[in-house]
Amino acid sequence: MNCLIFDIETIPDVELGRRIFALEGLSDAAVAKAMFAHCRQESGRDFLPLEQHRVVAIACALRSREELRVWSLGAPAADEKELIERFFDGIEKYSPDLVSWNGAGFDLPVLHYRALARSVQAARYWETGSADAAFRYNNYLSRYHWRHLDLMDVLSGFQPRARASLADMAALLGFPGKLGFSGAQVWEQYLAGNAVGVRRYCETDVLNTYLVYLRFELMRGQLTRERHAQELERVKALLRDSAEPHWAEFLHAWEAQP
Repeated sequence: MNCLIFDIETIPDVELGRRIFALEGLSDAAVAKAMFAHCRQESGRDFLPLEQHRVVAIACALRSREELRVWSLGAPAADEKELIERFFDGIEKYSPDLVSWNGAGFDLPVLHYRALARSVQAARYWETGSADAAFRYNNYLSRYHWRHLDLMDVLSGFQPRARASLADMAALLGFPGKLGFSGAQVWEQYLAGNAVGVRRYCETDVLNTYLVYLRFELMRGQLTRERHAQELERVKALLRDSAEPHWAEFLHAWEAQP
């Protein structure tokens, strides 16, 4: 069975902000600032409503029988529609089990809204048994099905007050966690032209999620201790073989853990 761990990075949808708040003529930075200010006024925080997010990166880790791969979809300059199409096309073709950290609360709802806005088709993802009976009792959409495993949701016992951040969970388990910058800085980095840095940051979140997932599979008896150790070594071999600087930093931070 193919297992696909995924994460997205987003920025304010300034085009939508211009329409909603009548901000024609202002720069992207000024529109985003106004969007954040309105959000703070309405909710007391800077986190925009999900429909106001635009997807700029989707990173994946695929564990198949043959290999482990970690990559970002599309090229750094790919538009939002292409990124979302690539994500749902992969589900259409392979029907992988999905794994995320807060994917049910953030990543997937954002992808729903943005796929709707960009007219992206995703028939397999939305299947609930009408065309494939196997999806009737195990699909991507039901909270308590396992075709999409939101680790944060499951580990918290589906209790909002019990949720932990990926960064804190990675630290608890001895994994590198956040490197370089945080999700709150993605807009700043994107404005500065650092699309590659945003993609690398997204990839490290995916790998942290995969490492947490491996520990979860060990805990629930789906991996033996020997197999778990082998999977960790597989990840480290992937990092050692890569020439990408963020993977060298990730491996160094991991091996420096006590």
